[in-house]
Amino acid sequence: MVTLIDTQAQRAARHPEKQKRPDSVVMRKPEWIRVRAPGGEVYEQTRAIVKENRLVTVCEEAGCPNIGECWSKKHATMMIMGDTCTRACSFCNVKTGKPNALDREEPANVAKAVATMGLEHVVITSVDRDDLDDGGASHFVETIQAIRAATPNTTIEILTPDFLRKAGAAEAVIDAKPDVFNHNLETVPRLYLSIRPGARYYASLRLLERVKERDPNQFTKSGLMVGLGESKEEVMQVMDDMRSAGVDFLTIGQYLQPTRKHAPVDRFVTPQEFEAYETIALSKGFLIVSASPLTRSSHHAGEDFARLKAARESRQDHIGS
Repeated sequence: MVTLIDTQAQRAARHPEKQKRPDSVVMRKPEWIRVRAPGGEVYEQTRAIVKENRLVTVCEEAGCPNIGECWSKKHATMMIMGDTCTRACSFCNVKTGKPNALDREEPANVAKAVATMGLEHVVITSVDRDDLDDGGASHFVETIQAIRAATPNTTIEILTPDFLRKAGAAEAVIDAKPDVFNHNLETVPRLYLSIRPGARYYASLRLLERVKERDPNQFTKSGLMVGLGESKEEVMQVMDDMRSAGVDFLTIGQYLQPTRKHAPVDRFVTPQEFEAYETIALSKGFLIVSASPLTRSSHHAGEDFARLKAARESRQDHIGS
């Protein structure tokens, strides 16, 4: 007997709000986007640790193209607060709908997985939880504290939602003192209504600014997708906005369309254009920049954190000399 997988039904279950949208053409990826299929012994070990601790990873849920590379190094980005998001961004492959109650054992399970993997640097992200009074801020804090208790030498990077209209939520997370506070602006302001309708560009920008106001020593990071129809001038304006908010680290990567119901790719930005964006961004004062077709927020995060610290020290030495 042959069993056929109904991928259309699977898509409907993950993204019910998108099913009435017309299908869009999925553009063929250029050669510079191709990656190897995931697999191998270490990859399977990472997968087993994730499953054993009942964890969700953004690597799987968002369909990250770098999962094979990262998991083969025992690097996995934990996605806390469940696998269901209360937003419905048109670029994102994470399931949308009504989330379940928080798993109170999750912070301890994340910490256990971090210890088992022997991670020197870990990235913790989450779905949006607009249904919670604090947007999940206390769960972030508990997870940071659990990791610090289990592996005190592990540096912690968080990739947070915007905590829109959640008074005091961002401050609680900032005060937990993650080593890197990341919140992605994702796209240029003009495209927010179609790409990130549940968010507000200037609210996200203000969140990053508040991190620096409350804790100037905390590294801040933000990312952009390109290939959604933005202009070069709009990208450069976002760079300026980020620098005005004190953002230290910028990531820029190619948007890849998860399904025919998601926002279509406008074009594939060439590697040469990414190099130009990196040069421009560095000239604007970012400590470091990662810009390439396959750049994602947590890709090479550990190595980038070392670069980030070195860049700050170098700049401080230069100012002091």
